[in-house]
Amino acid sequence: MKAVFLIWQLLPVILAVCLVLWVLWRWLKKSDEPGALITRWGISLVLAILVFWVAVRAQDEISKIFAVLVGGVCGLAYAAIWGPSFCAFVARQFTNLYDGGDTELEPRPFYSVAEAKRKQGKYSEAIAEIRTQLEKFPEDFRGWMMVAEIQAENMNDLSGAQETIDQILSQEGHSPKNTAFALSRLADWRLRFGQDREAARSALERIVQLLPDTEQAQFALQRLAHLMPQEMLAEKQEPHRVQLHHHGENLGLREDFKGLGPKPEENPSTVAAAWVKHLEQHPQDFEARENLALIYADHFRRLDLASDQLEQLIAVPHQPPKQVTHWLNLLADIQIRLSGETSQARKTLERIVDRFPKTAAAGNAQNRIAYLNLELKGRRTDQPLKLGTYEQNIGLKGTPH
Repeated sequence: MKAVFLIWQLLPVILAVCLVLWVLWRWLKKSDEPGALITRWGISLVLAILVFWVAVRAQDEISKIFAVLVGGVCGLAYAAIWGPSFCAFVARQFTNLYDGGDTELEPRPFYSVAEAKRKQGKYSEAIAEIRTQLEKFPEDFRGWMMVAEIQAENMNDLSGAQETIDQILSQEGHSPKNTAFALSRLADWRLRFGQDREAARSALERIVQLLPDTEQAQFALQRLAHLMPQEMLAEKQEPHRVQLHHHGENLGLREDFKGLGPKPEENPSTVAAAWVKHLEQHPQDFEARENLALIYADHFRRLDLASDQLEQLIAVPHQPPKQVTHWLNLLADIQIRLSGETSQARKTLERIVDRFPKTAAAGNAQNRIAYLNLELKGRRTDQPLKLGTYEQNIGLKGTPH
């Protein structure tokens, strides 16, 4: 029982000693001169023992005065030993705010030399410098992309750039964003420098294959739907000559202005049919589907067909919240404009609040709901237009592929 009580009494002392030893060990590990630090510790310990020994043996007035003098001298010795270190410690607390202090820097490749050589036109030397860094950091995405950029943009070596991109894709650990970026850049180079539409298409299709059901795949599908035809690429490389015809002069003095007016607008039915045909080939072309919805709403006053197109867009998975919010707001616009009341638009805007709660989009939707009646008063609702059989059946039905 006494032993337990003794241990309990000594426990704070043991913990204090352990704490002091741990602090001293950390101090020693961080020191640039561990030998000198141990020497200072030894001298400080000797001086402390001396002061304590003299103070304990002081009995009369003379010995007490002597003990005070010894303490003062030892204090000056302590100041000489630890003063510089203490001042350096205090100063280091301020310099750490600017240089990071003792925090170890994460190893990273440096491409400044390679960038300088590239600016000087020394492309082979720049690639050699980048590869030197890649030997230390073999999966650094930025370094590999710099190699591919120099090969494609500066050396006109598209096959070499293709091999570099393939090497990037063979590595594990790259994010979907980086994978899509590499293949998108390859598609850009194929179009810009090689005028090869099929090679660009192949690169974009690889994004869809490697990253199915992702936002990156959706963007790739959009680019596929808007790829420039091969004939236009060839014409861009070697523009054909356009023969100009002589027209009459002094147009302001003419009495007959026939044929000089603005070009007549294209028939909305023809435009709608063209978008329908385009969407049959590229059902994931969001811009085309949105344009078709606007034609149904603005020219044919068909809320059902316009809503069908926008609902297909809203139902596409992995879309950014900003894009979905845009389509829902557009649907609310059309519902107010064509129905002449606010109940449908209110439900549509509530979908934004339910789908993206506690976001800026939800806040904007709630504000718009509060002012829907004022918005309706500011709009002018026209009478529905009666359409023929053809116009009533020009919508695309079903869900997106």
